[in-house]
Amino acid sequence: MKLQPEMTSEALTRLKRARGQLNAVIEMMENGEDCRAALTQLAAVSKAIDRAGFKIIASGMRHCGAARDRGEEPEMTEEELEKLFLALA
Repeated sequence: MKLQPEMTSEALTRLKRARGQLNAVIEMMENGEDCRAALTQLAAVSKAIDRAGFKIIASGMRHCGAARDRGEEPEMTEEELEKLFLALA
């Protein structure tokens, strides 16, 4: 299944935010700043990436469900979607 912009806009927004947070963590480390602040930002990056992945999986599930409702063969099986979901867990 190809990533469609209308399916991934929320995930993309989260990933761009995570990229900014990760850049801030790298800068904190390079400047020898407080480890608590860096780790707090790193935790936020991790959570944003996880949520982006879940958004993509949820979009895929909706896309495949809509295909089934139209009587079409979905691009991915339920097993494939489940495997991708579990890879994020």
